[in-house]
Amino acid sequence: MVRLPLTPAEVERGQRLGALLRRARGQSSMLNTALDAGVSPETLRKIESGRVATPAFPTIAAIADVLGLSLDALWAEVNRPDGAAAGSGRGEGERLVS
Repeated sequence: MVRLPLTPAEVERGQRLGALLRRARGQSSMLNTALDAGVSPETLRKIESGRVATPAFPTIAAIADVLGLSLDALWAEVNRPDGAAAGSGRGEGERLVS
């Protein structure tokens, strides 16, 4: 199967996703978070670093569940246009918690 190159928008969205997951994980161990989500620590590291810009939905759903994140809020944050304010001025990680 040939995979088409990612668009700049997809790469940017992957970077935002990774940054959001890193912030939501906070001081929690990457190893424990990954294992609790049923993914490899390497997969989580690649997603958080933006190297995997389009991870599979079940992977993100599992990580979000472990971190206590709402998928709706996560989707809204990741797909927000640059510079758009999203809410009440709380920290970004706080907006994501369901």
